[in-house]
Amino acid sequence: NSTVVVKPQIDGPLLSVAFHEGQMVKQGDLLFTIDPAPFEAALRQSQAQMQRDQAQLASAQADADRATMLADRGIVSAQQRDQLVATAKALAATVEADKAAADRAELNLGYTKIRSPINGKTGPYIVNPGNQVHAADQAGLVTINEIQPVKISFNLPQGNLQQLQDRMREDQLTVGVMVRNDFAVSNSAGQPDSEDEIPVKVDFIGNIVDARTGTIELRATFNNPDLRLVPGELVDVKTTLETLKQTVTVPREAINVGQDGNYVFVVDKDMKAQIRPVRVTYQDQSIAAIGSGVEIGERVVTDGQLRVTPGITVAITRPEGENTNPQTNGGQAAAPAQSSRSGG
Repeated sequence: NSTVVVKPQIDGPLLSVAFHEGQMVKQGDLLFTIDPAPFEAALRQSQAQMQRDQAQLASAQADADRATMLADRGIVSAQQRDQLVATAKALAATVEADKAAADRAELNLGYTKIRSPINGKTGPYIVNPGNQVHAADQAGLVTINEIQPVKISFNLPQGNLQQLQDRMREDQLTVGVMVRNDFAVSNSAGQPDSEDEIPVKVDFIGNIVDARTGTIELRATFNNPDLRLVPGELVDVKTTLETLKQTVTVPREAINVGQDGNYVFVVDKDMKAQIRPVRVTYQDQSIAAIGSGVEIGERVVTDGQLRVTPGITVAITRPEGENTNPQTNGGQAAAPAQSSRSGG
């Protein structure tokens, strides 16, 4: 988003302000007026000086033309002719300098009307009418923030980069933006209700990974029609990395990590544990999607794995009715919603 500190380009007393604090303004709208009287006088002076020098140039050019004609007839010496020609050229250069001075005076007069360089929302007055303003002032007169549209910046782990790029190429990379609101309705998981999500399309993936965090920046542009978002606001961002269809899932606690990779303990019909290597395609805090190694309906050990060895007889100690079997999952695999600086 563009943030512009409006500064004067000339010195003078500030006469008036043409907007209210917090007002939405458009590019080209009048904001401030600096007293134009000294600059109007300077412009008239420059124009008058130019007209005087133009008259002198016309006379000198005529003398130079006559001297050139008479020199060809031998009536005037070459030296006299050259002096008159040089005088005419000098006055022509003076007229050009006068034109530049008049243009500069006109430009300074234009600077007395300060207009908005962007569409945006104004902040508080930094200088009030009646004060003397200077081009060298660092604070400026007002700050304007562009808030239609706004850009939402967040970071995701570099391990998701390939998936993000694939979805970007397919024009399917969007995020759900949720405004942080203490009074917002939350679901059973304590997250904002999905109805509060604003779908926003991602239009930028960074070109460098942050070495400190191992993440890459993404940005999404939101038109912000109702002005619900403002620059600097902290929001929650949720994005879908991949949709897994008819995928076998097991509880996250069932996954173990060994020297040869991930594995689970599968309980056969004789209630004996078997070690089974698995390929995990996705996992979050509660479930893990299995690409291979476990079939639908098989039971896996989710607790007490340190006491389990291949071939040992195990007993189910979970409460009656709790499911420990792998299942198919036709839902979406999505990273947890996080803040705009580390969204997923």
